[in-house]
Amino acid sequence: MKSYQVVDFGKQLELREYDNPKPVGKEILVKISACGVCHSDLHLADGYFDLGEGNRITLADRGTKLPFTPGHEITGTVVAIGSDAGNVNIGDSGIIFPWIGCGNCEACIEENETLCEAPKYLGARLDGGYSDYIIVPDSRYLVSYGDMDPAVAAPYACSGLTAYSALKKIPKTSQNDWVIIIGAGGVGINGILLSSSVHNAKVLVIDNDSSKREQAIEAGADKAFSPDDIEEIRNVIGIGAKAAIDFVGRPETTDLGLSLVKKGGIVIVVGLYGGSLKLSLPLVPMRSVTLRGSYVGELRELKELVDIIKIGKTKLIPIKKQDMATANQAMSDLREGKVNGRIVLIPN
Repeated sequence: MKSYQVVDFGKQLELREYDNPKPVGKEILVKISACGVCHSDLHLADGYFDLGEGNRITLADRGTKLPFTPGHEITGTVVAIGSDAGNVNIGDSGIIFPWIGCGNCEACIEENETLCEAPKYLGARLDGGYSDYIIVPDSRYLVSYGDMDPAVAAPYACSGLTAYSALKKIPKTSQNDWVIIIGAGGVGINGILLSSSVHNAKVLVIDNDSSKREQAIEAGADKAFSPDDIEEIRNVIGIGAKAAIDFVGRPETTDLGLSLVKKGGIVIVVGLYGGSLKLSLPLVPMRSVTLRGSYVGELRELKELVDIIKIGKTKLIPIKKQDMATANQAMSDLREGKVNGRIVLIPN
């Protein structure tokens, strides 16, 4: 099999060829149909996440060993089955849930695998989807997408799931409420597209790129502004928004969200851009605001999301198909902010 791998952190992926792996136990071997390119792939290839003030968390410290294959927005078809794999047949196709836990801790037993302290995430701890084959630890992580184009389905393993899970963390909204989405990249656009399936609130988007603001309106946002248009934003939301989701994750974007929610509001930080935040602590209790993190989503949420998509009322995120051989260029384009929607790599 051909795999585009991180061989040295901070350097371009290299093409390596291996014998196709053989599944054992509960494992299944999946021939990859498509794999989306995610901002997290950039951090993983760099080998660290920026914690701010000169601090980093490195993948090496978290147990990632080189070389490894990135990519976690994967669809594919089962081509081989381990001896103990159940409820699966050769030829079954689906989205692969990549946020896999250890399987033994309290979080995993309660089906909250993203809270596992010893995860086995595909594309980070275990080899991912920038390849033409992948071993999946258990058939239960294969979620059927019906008759969708596998390239269209792939981003819902992360981009769609991350946005959906973040939206679900916002308390019930009414038609008079505003939800602010900060950052209209791939995940932010999915947040806009999925918002009406979860909430009744109006959506206001903030992004410093005019083309992304235009795309946000096309995706269904009620309003879209530059961060510089703060007075206009306040005129629209009145006393404040019910919630803000920060899909960027920089100190200034989270601080912006906190400044725009009303008393009792919630700010959900999703983005992993990096940095550290200084808070005026008295204002947290005085305004009764909640600052919460949201990291991707759970297997049950992916199944819920796929059911929503299958109904056919939700507009799907635009994608651009590219050959798997363009993986390095795709990551470079994403890093430089040249991508609207999602690039999806197709094995050749």
